[in-house]
Amino acid sequence: MFFCSISLRATGLCGSLIFFFLLEFFAKANARTVNLTNYLQSHADLMKSYMNLSVAPCDNFYEYACGNYRNMKPDRYSTGKRASAKDITYTLDDITEKLLGMSDLAESLNVSSELRVTQRFYNACLGADLYPFPAADPNYLRLIRSIGGFPAVDGAAWNASNFNWLNMSAHLSNYGASGLTREKIHEEYPFPFQLVNPLLGFDSIVQKDSIDSNSSHVYRLNEKRMRGYLSSFQLPEDKIAEVVDGVFAFWREALVAAEKKEHDEETCPKFDSTNYMDIAWNYSLYDDMCDSNLVLCDMCDSYLVEIDKVCARHPEAAANYMSMKLLYHFDAKLSEAKYQKDYCTTTLRTFMPFLFNKIYMAEYFTEEKRLEVSEIVQELRKGLRRSLQEADWLDSETREKALLKESKIQSVIGSVEDSLRTDGLIREINRLEIIDDSYAATNINLYRLRVDMNRFSTRHSEELSEEALPQMVLLAMQVQAFYHPFENSIYVLAGILEPPIYHHSWPISLKLGTLGYVIGHELTHGFDTQGSNFDADGKILSWWSENSELGFKKRTECFVKAFSKYLIPEIDRHVDGKKTVDENIADSGGLKQALEAYRIHMKQLLEDPKQDRINEQLPGLDLLPEQLFFLGFAQMFCSDYKEEHLWDLLDNEINHTIEKYRVLGTLSNIEEFFQAFNCPVGSGMRVVAETCHMW
Repeated sequence: MFFCSISLRATGLCGSLIFFFLLEFFAKANARTVNLTNYLQSHADLMKSYMNLSVAPCDNFYEYACGNYRNMKPDRYSTGKRASAKDITYTLDDITEKLLGMSDLAESLNVSSELRVTQRFYNACLGADLYPFPAADPNYLRLIRSIGGFPAVDGAAWNASNFNWLNMSAHLSNYGASGLTREKIHEEYPFPFQLVNPLLGFDSIVQKDSIDSNSSHVYRLNEKRMRGYLSSFQLPEDKIAEVVDGVFAFWREALVAAEKKEHDEETCPKFDSTNYMDIAWNYSLYDDMCDSNLVLCDMCDSYLVEIDKVCARHPEAAANYMSMKLLYHFDAKLSEAKYQKDYCTTTLRTFMPFLFNKIYMAEYFTEEKRLEVSEIVQELRKGLRRSLQEADWLDSETREKALLKESKIQSVIGSVEDSLRTDGLIREINRLEIIDDSYAATNINLYRLRVDMNRFSTRHSEELSEEALPQMVLLAMQVQAFYHPFENSIYVLAGILEPPIYHHSWPISLKLGTLGYVIGHELTHGFDTQGSNFDADGKILSWWSENSELGFKKRTECFVKAFSKYLIPEIDRHVDGKKTVDENIADSGGLKQALEAYRIHMKQLLEDPKQDRINEQLPGLDLLPEQLFFLGFAQMFCSDYKEEHLWDLLDNEINHTIEKYRVLGTLSNIEEFFQAFNCPVGSGMRVVAETCHMW
């Protein structure tokens, strides 16, 4: 502590010390101010670089906000679509690289041995030859031969009579790949799993109409991938063409099999999947797994019965497809060698998540951040409550139950603590065997380890409390926020608290247009078509009166029709307004509540006589605060799609509308947006006067 005694002899010295202390204090304060100003200018420049200012905001707000994103997005490794909110993962990758060197912190957290394993793997990954992918590496081929064989490569040595498609699918699941089945682990204790239909294809999911012609984009994309793998084995051109044609013929029949309607309980076909359980989970006693609720049994297996028939007609094609699917799974899929470092860092973050999560939370997640996010949650909850109170289509009985449900919503900021399970998952890393002279062998071991970690809670369910939550909520270091209906709670995980969703120094209008909207979105999920089936305690219960439910359905249909009108010209398909309706309702409700929270907050600040002057603008962006609010919302969804990504989204289980139409559809139904930008009826964003609204 700095102090000076009051003595005449020391007055000169003490005065000098105080003077220099004040100089240092003000110098640091000025430096912080300069750094903050520089950051805000830099972020404003980034936001402006994504905009297409030649487009009027009332004509097409997505193009106005995001029209230049595809040209200005960061040049980073990616195997899928690019989107600005998803780009937060690059921020987390950069943080992961820093965490990798924090040996002292790792030692204090008792995870130093696991960090050393990841350092060894990272160095092995950086030193490997990953571009182009060495598909013919003996380690990969040896594995394929041990689990079902590769007829295209093995020729006459491959015996169709020894091939079992379900067994090979089970083996693929042990490395995280989906063959002709897909494993889904449920999020409720005891975390049972079930087999669901796979998504067939490589770089793009195949559908009947997307591969109806060998000149279609999806056809050519998948053909190119298969040809690349097959040519690695020096196969002649006629053999490659035969194998590719065989896989496409197999896919076409498999897609028909997947459309078979499930039967009623009495006529539901059964399929013996005991071998799958034994291979994938080391459980030979299928009935015992059913009794312990570890696997969802007694389900209609129409798909398994039908795909079995298809595989009987095309055994070689089925085996060839699954062999290449496993190669695709191990493939880094680098478009250029320069992305290898990015790939290695991403692999660390996604394959050893619990280790880096522990170090990340100790180093990066502050109490100040948690408190601010908690305050935003409370403001948004007030907005939701007002919406429920003012919804004139709710009768008093239903309104009372809705308000009760809102009052019991719990919120989790950062992540959930479960030290025992987290430490057990971190210790799994010590099992990773790194083969010094073979990255392929190391890669195989890594993928097997990840699957074991993903199955950890299911395998250890007897050791867990019945209140145990899914593993994903233990991971703060991910770009996620969600509503959990069985708990009536929302989660805002720490990894999402990065630009373009959050920064502590942003103007309040921008924070609420981004993070405020995200929180409002998740809160609204408690009152969409799915969330409304759960009561205040997370129990499945019908709590709606007949009249209120009719009003709800009427407003729901408005959203269905509004979004279904959008045509996706690249694939000549319309947005599925029915499939995406819950997300669209949540977008609308969340954004409205966030704007109301902003307006109320600013009113309170302006009424406070002690409040300093409020600056709600970003330097270089000539926008009013509420215009900045809507720009922040839209720029979370700036995206760059290839045609194959658009096809894939048609089968997206999350049921989000494609980003572009998510922005357009949401803002086209918000009166406050029209007011902010003076959009007249008849403009592109306000084609008609009527709008859809639920909350």
